[in-house]
Amino acid sequence: MRKYIFFILLLFTFYNLSGQEEQNKFLKQSLKRGWEYQIRAGVNIGGATPFPMPKEIRKILSYNPKLNGSIEGVVTKRLACNPNVGIWLGLRLEEKGMDTGAMVKNYSTEIIYEGSRVAGYWTGEVSTHYKSAFITLPIGVNYRLSSRWDIRGGIYLSYRMDGEFSGFVSHGSLREGSPIGERVSFSGEQCASYDFSSHLQYWLWGEQVGASWRAFKHLSVYADLSYGLNNLFEKDFKTITFSMYPLYMNMGFAYRF
Repeated sequence: MRKYIFFILLLFTFYNLSGQEEQNKFLKQSLKRGWEYQIRAGVNIGGATPFPMPKEIRKILSYNPKLNGSIEGVVTKRLACNPNVGIWLGLRLEEKGMDTGAMVKNYSTEIIYEGSRVAGYWTGEVSTHYKSAFITLPIGVNYRLSSRWDIRGGIYLSYRMDGEFSGFVSHGSLREGSPIGERVSFSGEQCASYDFSSHLQYWLWGEQVGASWRAFKHLSVYADLSYGLNNLFEKDFKTITFSMYPLYMNMGFAYRF
């Protein structure tokens, strides 16, 4: 993911160093016609979460949102009938991830135990690592409240370029096949890993709302809240019995041309 961001920043730098006079002429003409252009850089803070919280998850033991970068280009067209209203379209490269630990009871999972995959119901501690890189296309409506404040809302479609959903279980026991199946116990430092990365969805969609505040003529700070509307995992993946949705706050800086 970081190599993609570096490449885009490199292109952006080259663009600004070449043809400055022609760029300024183009931007002035575009602004007169109601077009605006921004580039945004920020971080995603959040996680993949079930909603509502299932009964199997009894307690959250730890949470680390990680440092998930994002870079986005945004084009906005102001309406001729009302310049305060605009239609915007973006293209975003972003990471989403988290590390969590939880205490669970009768949690459906599949672990790698003594070289074999064993499915069953786990009671004990579960540690999860989630990380994915996306290319995202958001679209929506922007409303200018004042010369400094804008609010916006819309929908997005994301394509996952890569991803990982893995972890391990410890300090508990697994009932093979069913909640009353044969018991496999783990004590002390014993643990068993799991990896559901191959079952992650490639396409995700959802909704987002946000606001921005213009600090200077060209520089703004912004925050967008996005919530996924489809399950993180494929439809035929039944090992985890509840759906999980990406919920993230994206915060950062925007440069307006």
